[in-house]
Amino acid sequence: MDTHVPNFWQRNRVTIKGISVGVLILVLLIPTAFIHGLIMERKYRQAEVAAEVSSKWAGSQTISGPFITIPYTEDVKDNAGKIVVVRHLAYFLPDQLNINGNIIPEIRSRSIYKVVLYKAALQVQGNFSAERFSELGIGANRLLYNEAQLYFGLSDNRGIEDQLTINWNGSEKSFNAGVPKNALVHSGVSVPVTLSTMDSSKSFSFNIKLKLKGSEYLFFTPLGKQTQVQLKSPWADPSFDGRFLPVRKEITTKGFTADWKILHFNREFPQAWVDTEIIISNSSFGLNLLQPNDAYGKTLRAVKYAILFISLTFCLYFFIELFQKRSVHPMQYILVGLALCIFYTLLLSVSEYLDFNLSYAIAGTATVLLITLYTKSLFVKWNIALLFGVFLGLLYTFIFILIQLQDGALLFGSIGLFILLATVMYYSRKIDWNYSALIKSKPLQVQQ
Repeated sequence: MDTHVPNFWQRNRVTIKGISVGVLILVLLIPTAFIHGLIMERKYRQAEVAAEVSSKWAGSQTISGPFITIPYTEDVKDNAGKIVVVRHLAYFLPDQLNINGNIIPEIRSRSIYKVVLYKAALQVQGNFSAERFSELGIGANRLLYNEAQLYFGLSDNRGIEDQLTINWNGSEKSFNAGVPKNALVHSGVSVPVTLSTMDSSKSFSFNIKLKLKGSEYLFFTPLGKQTQVQLKSPWADPSFDGRFLPVRKEITTKGFTADWKILHFNREFPQAWVDTEIIISNSSFGLNLLQPNDAYGKTLRAVKYAILFISLTFCLYFFIELFQKRSVHPMQYILVGLALCIFYTLLLSVSEYLDFNLSYAIAGTATVLLITLYTKSLFVKWNIALLFGVFLGLLYTFIFILIQLQDGALLFGSIGLFILLATVMYYSRKIDWNYSALIKSKPLQVQQ
């Protein structure tokens, strides 16, 4: 008769092993944190390269204008009671502003990194109403029409490709580089304009043909009383950003078209004012030639599921232990966990040279084969190893689908995790959680 009484460790062997596996899962989150840092480091390096390339090409562009400034004089009394003439500056915005253009993206490579640049051919048309010049209540004899200047704001003048001219009321004029400090915009071009006939019914038309280079962003400031922008491009992944979204857009695999229409009621600044500093940049809108789900972004999303990979893999190993009554050493758990972590560094490094989907297939296949063969050496039976390999392959496939999704990732991910949890709960109900589940287990032998 067996009078052996199991001690505390034997009675609670399953519980202790389960707790140990849980601790190992948490420990293996440490290398995943380092991997996350590595991905961010490579991503920042990509941003540095993009900034370097843009500095030699042209930066993001914001087009503001055109608008007119007219100096005017005012008689004021000084402290001594003497009448002195003070100069002020009046700002006038166009009544109609229409911008039509075509954007041609260019992908430039520097080392292993890619940077999105573009060339834009834009036609800027519109008109100024002479009626606008009398709205501020400034006497016509006070406005210095002969000193009127027209300004056209650009974020980066290096992007101007051809000689920039304006057709002003049928007369061709060439722009001068630069703008003064009080010109409402920080950089751009200017040209003196003729406002000789001040009939309130008169309209001053303009037409500017602009060939512009830039990188990533192209924005516009709605200075017109009615501003309309129409853009088209063969770029299939635009990101519309800024204060206003397009009223109409069409995006296909061959490119996009987008239309904006903004009224002066939609902005926070008037059509005319004097001296006051007004910030117009807050009303800018436009697009970003986005690189959708780039390799670094996708790899970061994959790393977020590391806890899921490690937890489910370890849980399956733990269940196999219980069913097969063979004990897996904690060090062997760690080796399997490290193999799962190495998947991410392999994915990161390969995706810098190859397409992300192909890189994922290579890294996933290598990891599944490695762990499947290791499982065969641990549990001896091929059917168990193959079953585990199929499970791991399906898990990688599931995560790959979630990475490809953008809007529906949370929904499908939650449904998938619910199904996985329900499956685990279903099969775990047959496990004998008492100490007898592992009391007869055999330690694994090192294969010679």
